[in-house]
Amino acid sequence: MKKHFLVSAIFAAAISICAAVPMSAQNGGSAAPIPQLPFHLVDNFFHYPAHSVVGRMSGIAVAPSGNILALNRGYHPVLEFKSDGTFVGSWGEGSEMFVGAHSLRFDPQGNLWYVDAADDIIYRFDSEGRTVGTLGTNPEPWTWLTHVIQNAAPGRASFYQETDIGWAKDGSMYVSDGYGNSRVAKFDKDGNFVKAWGERGNQPGDFNTPHSLVVDNNDVVYVADRGNSRIQVFDTDGNRKAVWNLPTAPWALCLTNGPSQVMFVGSVGRVYKMDLSGKILGMFGRPGRMPGTLESIHGIACPDEKAVYLANLYASRIDKWVAQ
Repeated sequence: MKKHFLVSAIFAAAISICAAVPMSAQNGGSAAPIPQLPFHLVDNFFHYPAHSVVGRMSGIAVAPSGNILALNRGYHPVLEFKSDGTFVGSWGEGSEMFVGAHSLRFDPQGNLWYVDAADDIIYRFDSEGRTVGTLGTNPEPWTWLTHVIQNAAPGRASFYQETDIGWAKDGSMYVSDGYGNSRVAKFDKDGNFVKAWGERGNQPGDFNTPHSLVVDNNDVVYVADRGNSRIQVFDTDGNRKAVWNLPTAPWALCLTNGPSQVMFVGSVGRVYKMDLSGKILGMFGRPGRMPGTLESIHGIACPDEKAVYLANLYASRIDKWVAQ
């Protein structure tokens, strides 16, 4: 299963990169160049211990306390920092549940959720890091010898390499699912499956690797349809509201806090800033794997419009960028 996850992830990444079009392509239906945003890297912001061996950085999230959590597929899966970049600690060492470490999110109540794409499970943790709830079910081969039919079709509540999660005001949960499936799954606040929508394809309402998902203050659901280089917009029942075609494939989405939200979109080598009508307000970044450049932005956090935190997947690096 985990080997299959890695193969699927590589294949999906190749599709998304091939789907990218030049930077001078459409911006909301116009051929005008996208404005450059005055963001710059904060040098050496994160101070985790010297000689730490980290893996691919896949997720990043800012807690209500202001602490920053970063997720990676290495020996120290979850790294925690204070708001000034001071290292707090790490956890998850020795656990196989981080082989498919995909994303971290804090829900509106401040609970931490971890999306494990390899084992098809999303975990909810309490303030002390204890597991207090899950969505999805991981395959357990030993049960096939006893009471489960091998290779039987999974239930609708099961994931197939899911990627992200978001929440509506009533506590409903929305999961982008994901690499294996191409759909959005909705659960109620108690974790009961409600419905799902979407299938693999390129028509409106279809998905090709729904890779990230956020829900705004008005309960509008935004899905990064990475393989189709677009963001699709839905209401909470799955009715399509809009399709936003982008110059390059969207990998990660975040929404700012407060009443007037904007969206930041992580892509390959650049980050876009958008309003919630789908207009691209600007962009920053240039491709590369060294400090000051941007790689595949697999995770992004944006507590406000002046600061963004980036997880550069293949560069194994986390950054803070701020507006001048």
